[in-house]
Amino acid sequence: MLFRESTMPELESWESFFEVDRILDRFALQGPMVELGCGYGTFTLSLAKRTTSTVYAVDIDPAMVDTVRRRAAAQGITNIEATVRDVSVAGFGLPEGSCDAALLFNILHCEAPAKLMRETTQLLRPGGALAVIHWRSDITTPRGPSADIRPTGPMVQSWAEEAGQLVLSDGPFLLPPWHYGLKFTRGE
Repeated sequence: MLFRESTMPELESWESFFEVDRILDRFALQGPMVELGCGYGTFTLSLAKRTTSTVYAVDIDPAMVDTVRRRAAAQGITNIEATVRDVSVAGFGLPEGSCDAALLFNILHCEAPAKLMRETTQLLRPGGALAVIHWRSDITTPRGPSADIRPTGPMVQSWAEEAGQLVLSDGPFLLPPWHYGLKFTRGE
């Protein structure tokens, strides 16, 4: 199922909304990791350049996954496994505890965010990190879902509590100009 209000603008426009390296520096993610809703690979490609481990890129849209694969090949990046998958129906297709980090970037406006966080948490080894960013709701942004479904930091924290096993380790913090972030750690 495509999450509500999940259409993508043109690649150049989309990538102009993020300071990718600054965001990834703030999260300091390492090891095998998974990104749900990888889109054009905006974060996937940079993540893969930062690690020798596998970066699992998952998206429901075959065109997005194809774009990630093509961009990775053009840049000589070989540690990305990009997969077309509807995680709301079939899960991630990865073993429990197989990742050191997971990214839920601009995706928690979905219909069942606590469930998504719970399923994502199962992929993390104890001590693994769950990184979340989303569009701010306290300012006007050039993109993002409508205000009535845009999650706030406190909402994300409550979903993490519902998901269980997650402890807030950093945030909420601003990721100028348009986003905020939170970093959770999976407990034992």
